[in-house]
Amino acid sequence: MIALKGITKRFGEHTVLDGIDLSLARGEIIVVIGPSGTGKSTLLRCVNFLERPDAGQLTVGDLSVDAARATSDDILGLRRRTAFVFQNYALFAHKTALENIAERMIVVEGLSKREAHARAREILERIGLADKADAYPAALSGGQQQRIGIGRAMAAKAEVILFDEPTSALDPEWVEEVLALMKQLAAEQQTMIVVTHEMQFAREVADQVVFMEGGRIVEQAPPSELFTNPRDERTRSFLRKVLAGNAPSDA
Repeated sequence: MIALKGITKRFGEHTVLDGIDLSLARGEIIVVIGPSGTGKSTLLRCVNFLERPDAGQLTVGDLSVDAARATSDDILGLRRRTAFVFQNYALFAHKTALENIAERMIVVEGLSKREAHARAREILERIGLADKADAYPAALSGGQQQRIGIGRAMAAKAEVILFDEPTSALDPEWVEEVLALMKQLAAEQQTMIVVTHEMQFAREVADQVVFMEGGRIVEQAPPSELFTNPRDERTRSFLRKVLAGNAPSDA
């Protein structure tokens, strides 16, 4: 179970997240959509304290944390239960694909280099990049780099993977290979929260779609309902723009 209750985040006098409540069961996938600047990425970053929430309760598996009183041990516990896939890949430029995937297993899990590299090779095989084990990020396409980023998240064996616009930095020809890997994870019942502008992916994969605006959840429903019969006019307006190909860039 992943649960957020009353999550609030402010930057100065600006409230970015205004009391967000959200929950999903093991194996579920929630896709978060909405206009630029509405707090979607900040919400993801609050789940594992890349941004510290000002208030609220977070539960990931057997760990519950009061954001206002979170200790360093609480934050470490959340980060061990979650994995983050960044929109700009965030790979170590001086490490190979194999080393990028193995790094967390060595540093966080305490595996030996041999064990971590063996597991990393298995993951490279799963993501279709076994032949790129010794390649550095600069020698990889954007799609390959993002698949390595997802492989790194897979290595964490996290209870939930957080995807922050995983295709937004990609050229169009690389988008589908990343989405295909995410669909593979969905088929394996990996719990995921995905911020994206890929509406077809949301239709096909999500258990629930969340529409955010102004730091709040405006509407939440299964994709079959939200895309065909949205209840709120703000959702309808956004979807009209998206489906017409005129949506603003998400951030």
